[in-house]
Amino acid sequence: MNILVCISRVPDTATKVIIGSDGKSIDPKGVKYILNPYDELALEEALRLREKNGGNVTAITVGTAEATETLRNALAMGADNAVLVKGDEPADSYSVAVNLADYAKKMNPDVIFLGKQSVDFDSLQLPSMLAEILGLPSISVVSKLTIDGTNVSAERDIEGGKEVVSTTLPCVISAQKGLNDPRYPKLPDIMKAKKKPIEEIASNNLDARTVVHKMEIPLKERKAKILGDSVQDIEMLVTLLHEDAKVI
Repeated sequence: MNILVCISRVPDTATKVIIGSDGKSIDPKGVKYILNPYDELALEEALRLREKNGGNVTAITVGTAEATETLRNALAMGADNAVLVKGDEPADSYSVAVNLADYAKKMNPDVIFLGKQSVDFDSLQLPSMLAEILGLPSISVVSKLTIDGTNVSAERDIEGGKEVVSTTLPCVISAQKGLNDPRYPKLPDIMKAKKKPIEEIASNNLDARTVVHKMEIPLKERKAKILGDSVQDIEMLVTLLHEDAKVI
């Protein structure tokens, strides 16, 4: 089975983010970058599928030379091959989807895995865009997956419940928490990954379809008001919820 896993390099969620001088991006100074947690789930599922059915797992990312470290992590986890679509920092989800699709068309994988979203952009658009460009069926936010031959059955999270859907290979699957528990690379595998070759291909540096106008750190100011259970306090609470918080 030929499996493609799309991964991304993102800031560690524990990193304190500072807005850059341009007001439109984060300041990379002192920021620790990691393999996107949702993509870890996708990679783990791909590795388990290969272990069950045989085949080959290729990890791919779109980005600058710094993304090589993320691909090394994927190789240490067990990916057979790694590909860097090298260029400028990705402009938006669409440009990433086009670059991934260009490679997928040449590779012709049986299944494409990726996380449901990246923890930096949080757009949740990439899986659907990629599937649309390739003309493949897509199942998103998958928390349980069964692939038997070419038949695919997936349980996906929806608001207020679960949904079970089915399709056939080839298809695009995006991973949600609960799908699996990603493995930790062993030291020998980490050392071997440092010596494995990484294929580099040129990126199509497309113009962005979306533009970031401004970034801001959320305010953490809180205005505490302590009210009792008298009629006047209850009336005051209703007024505050209506006029200040605007939730009713």
